[in-house]
Amino acid sequence: MGGFATLKYSKHGRVACISLNRHEVLNAFNVQMRDDVWEALAAVEDDPDVGALLVTGEGRAFCAGADLTEFGTAPSPVAAREIRWERDVWGRWHDLSKPVVTAVHGYCIGSGLEMALLSDLRLAAEGTVFAMPEVRLGMVPAAGGTQTLGRACGVSAALDLLYTGRRFDAAEALRLKLIARVTTPEQLLPEAMAAAAEMAEGDGRRVAAVRSAVKRGADLSMDQGLALEGRLAAWLFGDSPAS
Repeated sequence: MGGFATLKYSKHGRVACISLNRHEVLNAFNVQMRDDVWEALAAVEDDPDVGALLVTGEGRAFCAGADLTEFGTAPSPVAAREIRWERDVWGRWHDLSKPVVTAVHGYCIGSGLEMALLSDLRLAAEGTVFAMPEVRLGMVPAAGGTQTLGRACGVSAALDLLYTGRRFDAAEALRLKLIARVTTPEQLLPEAMAAAAEMAEGDGRRVAAVRSAVKRGADLSMDQGLALEGRLAAWLFGDSPAS
């Protein structure tokens, strides 16, 4: 599958790989990249031969945030909102039925960090720089960051990062539980690919059930979460429909 202007799409066994490819601008996220990611995620979801997704970036960065050169280019605020919601790429990413591994390096800033936070497993290379600068720039994160950041590291830590917009390194990201592992730059992609391949070889229905139980259960009471777990377990054994 090819023809994308802003990313590379490939398959390695049962692992699909999306690699952001605007390396000349540190993979800054623009409208075209949104459209390309939307189409690539649809391909992942619809391909029965894909069991997991690996997301990474070409060049010196994973993603340095939104492309600010596009700000103010829409004919009106109404048109800008219509463009933003025409394709809910973040909702599609969040609702993907297959596990997602994200490997970040260089810069993982703004929407770059928000993309990573929508994933199931996040790895970072030593030397990666993280930040959520939107508030300091007079904006509100628009790719789910106000929701995913607090769920990952807690409300107090999330507000610190959002209010200050400060930069922090991979060691702090690991302490804050924003990432699961730190690797050398040379080992980042091999480790991420190995993790994605391991996920892809599992029973797809079981992986989807566990993913649903954990992600949906995070917003439920313990009793509701246990009930959800029971329904999913029954579905796996063919005793009832999934719900």
